[in-house]
Amino acid sequence: MYNDTVLDHLSNPRNVGTIENADGIGHIGNQADGDKITITIEVKNNIISNIRLKVFGCGAAIASGSMLTELALGKPIEDALKITNDDVSEALGGLPPQKLQCSNIAATALHNAIADYKSRYK
Repeated sequence: MYNDTVLDHLSNPRNVGTIENADGIGHIGNQADGDKITITIEVKNNIISNIRLKVFGCGAAIASGSMLTELALGKPIEDALKITNDDVSEALGGLPPQKLQCSNIAATALHNAIADYKSRYK
């Protein structure tokens, strides 16, 4: 059901954990299947210098969150805001169609973390 890239991120998720005193915190959940993602970010000079992920969900949600952290780390805030859930799925080499709507929510969590950051540090 999952390709090798998805299985790698599922078996070895990147950037797992929480940043203490994060500059931004973003949560997202999907009521349809119960998947939940929390992203915490640290920002230095308008660049995401650290990012951490907590996921409760299926394999696609874990892999999507993991890939999202790799896509966003080191990016300027404005570039990170351009990352879409479709970008995450593409970077993973695709997700099964039944998983696209329910589990690929990581970019939304990142956008929420950036919005939180911007609300704190205007």
